[in-house]
Amino acid sequence: MLQGSQTWMFNSKPVIIASAAVGGPFEAQGALADDFDVLHTDIWIGEKSFEKAEKALLQEACETAITKAGLTKQQVQFFISGDLMNQIISSSFAARELGMPYLGIFGACSSSMESLALGSLLVDSKAADYVITGASSHNVSAEKQFRYPTEYGAQKPPTAQWTVTGAGAALVSSKGNGPKVVCATIGRIVDKGISDPFNMGAAMAPAAADTILSHFNDLGIDPAYYDLIATGDLGQIGHVIAADLLEKSGLRIPPEIFTDCGTLIYNQDQPVMAGASGCACSATVTYGHFLNRMKKGELKRILVIATGALHSPISYQQKETIPCIAHAVSIEI
Repeated sequence: MLQGSQTWMFNSKPVIIASAAVGGPFEAQGALADDFDVLHTDIWIGEKSFEKAEKALLQEACETAITKAGLTKQQVQFFISGDLMNQIISSSFAARELGMPYLGIFGACSSSMESLALGSLLVDSKAADYVITGASSHNVSAEKQFRYPTEYGAQKPPTAQWTVTGAGAALVSSKGNGPKVVCATIGRIVDKGISDPFNMGAAMAPAAADTILSHFNDLGIDPAYYDLIATGDLGQIGHVIAADLLEKSGLRIPPEIFTDCGTLIYNQDQPVMAGASGCACSATVTYGHFLNRMKKGELKRILVIATGALHSPISYQQKETIPCIAHAVSIEI
């Protein structure tokens, strides 16, 4: 059911019956390592290319979530996923291996919550009983496509962010036990004229603020309703900008409940500049760390706002600015 102008209310409250987070060696050194289901010591994941490695991470996350739910791949009706690669090849090639009906999406780093919102809509509308939603990224494949190959050793400015190597998946069902997806606020494109691919946090922050404002306006609730409100990939710089934009618009979120996945996943001594980014950033933090905290009783209501920069190497080379988007999903237990 549509509430307000941008928010889907899921009357049946679809259940996340299982989730999985898979990461690489750098994530194994991070602050949230204990919340991953699988951590690899080899950034190649035993594959011949980093693109194939990313596909393997996503496939593993999906298969892990399905196994944790006690299901088989044949019981899952749809797979919804997105990534950063051209033509979303990580998701499409993982779908080839999984062998289930597939809906590929491109929301850049917002793909984790976009896929969860769409999967929950399918379940809530009785179009499916089981849907697996996911997102993935790989540090080296993303650097090669959007900036410079890692082996070039190009120096990065302090505003740059570190793309997470990993994948996250959630299995959404019409029945069962687990955190429930209550609603989703679908974002709109916001472009403030930033064209620097090394300053994603500043580019995406206005989109995050826009979606957060729409969410609370549509629902008529206060931020205090939630135990945690987390943006996806803004990092240290973007998160501060988003908080400032919200406050100037009349919405103050208490700093003790307002956080960002990109500032949580790594330790302070890891060389990640302004923090983390990538489709796997919000996916692994949400489907690992946040859901684990909910299951422990530490959190009851969370709002995750995954942010995405919808540019491409071609648009950057043609001097286009960066259109950005953010999708918010409310999860309760």
